Amino acid sequence: MTRTLLLAAALAVPMATHAQTQVVKVDGSSTVYPITEAVAEDFQAANKGIKVTVGISGTGGGFKKFTRGETDISSASRPIKKEEIDECAKNGVEFIELPVAFDALTIVINKSNTWATNMTVADLKKMWEPEAQAKITKWNQINPAWPDAEIQLFGPGADSGTFEYFTEAVNGKAKASRGDYTPSEDDNTLVKGVEGSKFALGYFGMSYYLAHKDKLTAVNVAWDKNKATTGPVSPTTANVLNGSYAPLSRPLFIYVNKKSVETRPEVRKFVEFFLAHAKELTTEVKYVPLPDAAYEIITSRFAKMQTGSVFGGEAAVGMKIEDILAREAK
Repeated sequence: MTRTLLLAAALAVPMATHAQTQVVKVDGSSTVYPITEAVAEDFQAANKGIKVTVGISGTGGGFKKFTRGETDISSASRPIKKEEIDECAKNGVEFIELPVAFDALTIVINKSNTWATNMTVADLKKMWEPEAQAKITKWNQINPAWPDAEIQLFGPGADSGTFEYFTEAVNGKAKASRGDYTPSEDDNTLVKGVEGSKFALGYFGMSYYLAHKDKLTAVNVAWDKNKATTGPVSPTTANVLNGSYAPLSRPLFIYVNKKSVETRPEVRKFVEFFLAHAKELTTEVKYVPLPDAAYEIITSRFAKMQTGSVFGGEAAVGMKIEDILAREAK
C-alpha cells in the first residue's frame, strides 16, 4: 500500500468492539497521524492476526478518550496536561509517556506571496492574538510595506495539540487565539485553503508542508528570545536538530495505557514494533527522528513500564532535543 497523508482513510476506519480482542486502538493527533499510520501499516503487514485502528480526534480529543480508558494509545503533539493527568488518575488509567519524534510547526503561505517569506514571532502574535479578532484584517496592518489586502487565515481547531502549542508559543497562553479564522482538524483541508488564495496563511506540522512544498512556501521565523540566531530561521530538519528553529520545534508523543500492555500482548507487541521502527518511519514520513540514544532511553522506559510524565503537565515550548534527553534520562 502506498504511503498517504490523506486523513480521510483514518476517518473511515470503524472502531473495534470489545469482542475483538486482537485490536489495538490508537487515537489523537493529526500531526502524529502520518507516523502512527505508517507504523500501523507495516505492523499489520507483519502481524496478520492483529488490527490497528488509527483515529484523528486531535490531541485533546484523543486524550478525552484515553483518560476514560477507551483507547490503548493516544498520539499527541504536546505533553499531557495536568487536568488530563488528574482525569487519568480519577479513572484508574496509568500511562507510559513515550516521545517518538520532533516536529517543526510550519507557517505556510501561498506560492504567490512574495512579501511575507520572513516573519517574526511578534508579527505572528499581532496576527493571531485574541485582540486581533475583527481588527487586524489586512496584511499592511502587520507591516506597512505589505499589501492592502485581506488576510485569510487557516489553522487547527481547538482540540488540536498543534493549536495549543502554537498559541502557547506565539501568543503566550494555550488556546488564546482570535476566532475569526478557518479551523479544521484535517491538515489537508488547511493545505488546500492556503493553496487556494494568494493572501492566505496557515500553520501545521512539517510533514504536511513537505508533502505540498511545490504549492506552498514555508515562512522563515525570527524569535527575539532565540540566542542561537539573530535572523529568520527556516523549518528544516537541521534547524530542529541544532535548536535554532525556536520556539516552533516541538516533541511528538504516544501515550500508552499500562493496563492494555499488561493484559493484551498485541498492544505490547505493537508498541515494541513502534519503538524499534520509529527512526526509520519517522524519517520516511518527513518528520525529525530522535537521536539513537533517545530511542534507547525511551525503549528502556517502556520495558520497565515506567509510568507518568516528565513534563509535569506543562507545555514544552522552546524545548530542544537534548532537553528531552536530559528529562528522559532521570
